[in-house]
Amino acid sequence: MSATANSIASISTSTASLSPAQLSTKNTIKNLFFSIPIPIPTSKLYTSTRPVWFRIQYGSSKKTSMLTGFKPFSPPVMEWQDCTVKMEIDVPVSVAYKCYSDRESIPRWMPFISSVKILEDKPDLSRWSLKYQAFGRDIEFSWLARNMQPIPNQKIHWRSLEGLPNRGAVRFFPRGPQSCTVELTVSYEVPQLLVPVASALQPFLERLLKSGLERFATFAKSS
Repeated sequence: MSATANSIASISTSTASLSPAQLSTKNTIKNLFFSIPIPIPTSKLYTSTRPVWFRIQYGSSKKTSMLTGFKPFSPPVMEWQDCTVKMEIDVPVSVAYKCYSDRESIPRWMPFISSVKILEDKPDLSRWSLKYQAFGRDIEFSWLARNMQPIPNQKIHWRSLEGLPNRGAVRFFPRGPQSCTVELTVSYEVPQLLVPVASALQPFLERLLKSGLERFATFAKSS
């Protein structure tokens, strides 16, 4: 009898000797591992018989076999980055909060936001469009965002529901009756298009956000 036949006969004998109760009990090993020597044709590359390992799973209604060591495919985990900038603005905190709460006005001071449209039937939702030229290419993204429950004169925050994954918050800190500090934090998933320049993306966006706050300070003082 060949080595393959002997191995198969041995496996059949070992599993046949187990009673149904032994096969079903939680204390019984559910996965039995064995090797079947499969002859591989002799050539310049192969000069011997090598075992191929299989796993047969017991204890479930669905029996499967698979090559051990096989790793199922899983999609790559995209990188998230955080950017935070802040600036002192010479307007009362209530004025800064009111100006920033007007989402459709944000493109007037944020250089890379091309449009923000509030949904008429759902005023807590808004559609955003981003258009900017950077890293030698035209960059365009869009997303639907939900404004989370704000804290008047203290915090505005949001998260995207579809499109470009992102979330963020604007916080307001009074410094006196006529000035305040505005802190803007944006977190985003690095788009696949920009993965090759991910290391340069964060400082680039921080400069854009700082420029946006500078323009916001001018906008708020003129309101």
